[in-house]
Amino acid sequence: MIDSTLFLSLSVVAIIVLQAGSAFFAGTETALTAVSRPVMHQLEQDGSLSARRVNRLTDSRDRLIGSLLLGNSLTHTLSSSLATGVLVGLFGDAGIAYASAAMTIIIVIFGEVMPKTYAIYHANRMALLFSGPVTFVVAILSPFVRAVDVVVRLLFRLFGASYAPTVTLESSMMELRGAIEVHAGEDEVREERRMLRSILELNDVEVGQVMTHRRNTITIDAGQIPSVILDQVVVSPYTRLPLWKDDPDNIVGIIHAKDMLRAVRGLDGEVDRLDVVELASPPWFIPDSTTLLEQLQAFRKRREHFALVVDEYGSLMGVVTLEDILEEIVGEIADEHDVTVAGVRPQSDGSFIVDGSVPIRDLNREFEWRLPDDEAATIAGLVLHEARQIPDVGQVFRFYGFRFEIARRQRNQITSLRVTPPGKDGSPAK
Repeated sequence: MIDSTLFLSLSVVAIIVLQAGSAFFAGTETALTAVSRPVMHQLEQDGSLSARRVNRLTDSRDRLIGSLLLGNSLTHTLSSSLATGVLVGLFGDAGIAYASAAMTIIIVIFGEVMPKTYAIYHANRMALLFSGPVTFVVAILSPFVRAVDVVVRLLFRLFGASYAPTVTLESSMMELRGAIEVHAGEDEVREERRMLRSILELNDVEVGQVMTHRRNTITIDAGQIPSVILDQVVVSPYTRLPLWKDDPDNIVGIIHAKDMLRAVRGLDGEVDRLDVVELASPPWFIPDSTTLLEQLQAFRKRREHFALVVDEYGSLMGVVTLEDILEEIVGEIADEHDVTVAGVRPQSDGSFIVDGSVPIRDLNREFEWRLPDDEAATIAGLVLHEARQIPDVGQVFRFYGFRFEIARRQRNQITSLRVTPPGKDGSPAK
């Protein structure tokens, strides 16, 4: 009687210990799978030994998962076998059914659901806490895992399946974008999210989409007398101005306000002796298809801040500056000399009065809209592209969930629109 009681007690203790082991394997598997790799990387850089162990474990993910699954399977099998043996001894053949029912409930609740649920919400904490024991377990079970791995590889090869998919640049960029969008509902990180998204899109945006169009560019006629040119440079809000000769498309140089004022001072104020063309620096022409990332790197390499954008026929389209690219990342940068242009005016009914020349990218970045900018750079251009016609004042269009009403038109140019975005629930604008 004593022997059977002792056996029963030891069996119960063993089952409890095995279920604790099962909870350990299940919880650590979930924690190490859901752990934040950027957080662990930063903690390792700060000197955390636990984070270093976590990173080593996740780097060899196949061996980690194999070891934890093997350990979990062993604990389930052993605990179920012990429970079956005990209950068969107590209840005969009916003990098999009792053991199956009891162990299913115990394994599901205490060996799987509870530890995994906790691990999902405390992944980083659990990963750091159990990184040492898991490293030891992986080291002990590695020989068995390697044997299993060989069998798995053979089976994958037999069925022609890919065992380890390659990580491409496109998939890495998609993962980064997804990580940013995960926090889309958190207003406190809205500005940071906007800047990170803009950085990732630098290689997808061309300078033709962010440049200052030639219509809005201030240029200087080199054929004027030096005093007139000096007056134009001084009153201009810009420090660098294109200089043309004979024809506005014939850009012969870029005049810098500081260089010109320095030259005037060197001539003791005798402005008429200035040779403006000789003073100007050579113009730098770039194609409109250059991406912002390429142009940013070119600006850094050449140590210049100003470039002239031309189309495929060599005609001047506009100018792009380093500030234009930086504004794509951090938003509008205004100084005391900038000319403020009111391009967007919110209305009480939730709509916006938008100037036709406002870039689509600025609207998307400011209001987190998703209007396409691959076919048109401005909001007026988008309406023209979608409408396939020159609309009349008062005409209404609906596409991409937005409502566009033509407010003003000057000849064939849309100068103002009323834009109504979709509802907060994603329903189309009425």
